[in-house]
Amino acid sequence: MGFFDKLKKAFSVENEDEVNKKQNNDSHVEDAQATVDDAPSTEQTDLKSSEATESINDFQEDNQKEDSELTYEENVNEVETQEDVIEENENLDVNEDSQTQVQETKQEEIIENKSQEELFENTSETKQENDETQAYDKGLEKSRSGLGSMINSLLANFRKVDEDFFEELEETLIEADVGFENAMRISEALRQEVKLRNAKKKSEVSDAIVRKMVELYEEDGKKEDSNLHFASNGPTVFLFVGVNGVGKTTTIGKLAYRYKQEGKRVLLCAADTFRAGAIEQLAEWGNRVGVDVVKKPEKSDPASVVFDAVAKVKEGDYDILLVDTAGRLQNKVNLMNELEKISRIIKREIPDAPHEVLLALDATTGQNALIQAKEFKSVTNVSGIVLTKLDGTAKGGIVLGIRSELHIPVKLVGLGEQMQDLRIFNAKEYIEGLFGNLISQDK
Repeated sequence: MGFFDKLKKAFSVENEDEVNKKQNNDSHVEDAQATVDDAPSTEQTDLKSSEATESINDFQEDNQKEDSELTYEENVNEVETQEDVIEENENLDVNEDSQTQVQETKQEEIIENKSQEELFENTSETKQENDETQAYDKGLEKSRSGLGSMINSLLANFRKVDEDFFEELEETLIEADVGFENAMRISEALRQEVKLRNAKKKSEVSDAIVRKMVELYEEDGKKEDSNLHFASNGPTVFLFVGVNGVGKTTTIGKLAYRYKQEGKRVLLCAADTFRAGAIEQLAEWGNRVGVDVVKKPEKSDPASVVFDAVAKVKEGDYDILLVDTAGRLQNKVNLMNELEKISRIIKREIPDAPHEVLLALDATTGQNALIQAKEFKSVTNVSGIVLTKLDGTAKGGIVLGIRSELHIPVKLVGLGEQMQDLRIFNAKEYIEGLFGNLISQDK
């Protein structure tokens, strides 16, 4: 029942108490009237009757007045009660509206914050991709220019594509560090391409050379796992191998910096105890980056240093252990025994370690790097390549040679001297950085 219906009822309908009071008053009136009717009709009686009638009327008026006042007061109380209810409802509605507005505002803020977070994430991803592209583009500038110059010089010396041209092409590709086997494959594939398309223009031949290099590179890497592997539970151990002077210790320092920036706790192990200055060099990197280093005096047993480092990484709640080792490739037997002993100690303490055995190679050494890789592959289970100083070579085809001849994935590349210039290898960025402007765009 609505408020106005209740108000109407309050004024038009008497409650049970009022009805009972009225009935009692009416009964008194009837009794008094009966008394008057039974009295003798004398003047005295008439006077009494008149007085009785007046009393009755006065009594009725008083009762009616009392009833009216009572009804009025109750109606006023009812109205005031209804007004209080309305006010409470209005306040409740206002509170509900306010709460609704607050909730809507919060929801809008949440949606806006999520949108801003998504925008920030997308912007961060885009910025990261742009930074990666710029890093590869800048780091491979020298290689891209050198490779382009080699191809242009080759095409400038020949007026037609004949057998002499293909022989010269093979020598040029070997000089670009793509490797002997790769050079033969590219040359043979290009022969078929030229015959099929009847390529005669220099731009067509240049495009065909580059496209075949890209196709063979991608074909060789179909089953290649270029990702770095980490422990699913417990600390991760990376074991670094490589000859002296290739940038192995510097790579460890830069990688420690990268992981520390990601919020990981990193520990370094100076297990290259026979090279003069190797321990001090790694300790200096530890100080520069702000990470701990486990070390012993020179000539100490490398395996004992690794044992201490593994114990520390387990007790100290570290995330990553980076182990520097000796690179005495001229004595393969001793080197193999040493690396086997180190690996055995690591595996005994951390069964699924080492998670990566990374071979550091200097990109500027070209074919010598391929020879080193083959030698180290024969003495230890290399899981990935760290290609250092890639920004310093005008050849840059070494990655193609490693992929086609060794079938060992390149996992890290050095694109400059700064801390952040050590990058996770990105095949797409490498291809675009190396060949991006060598293919003509007027197709």
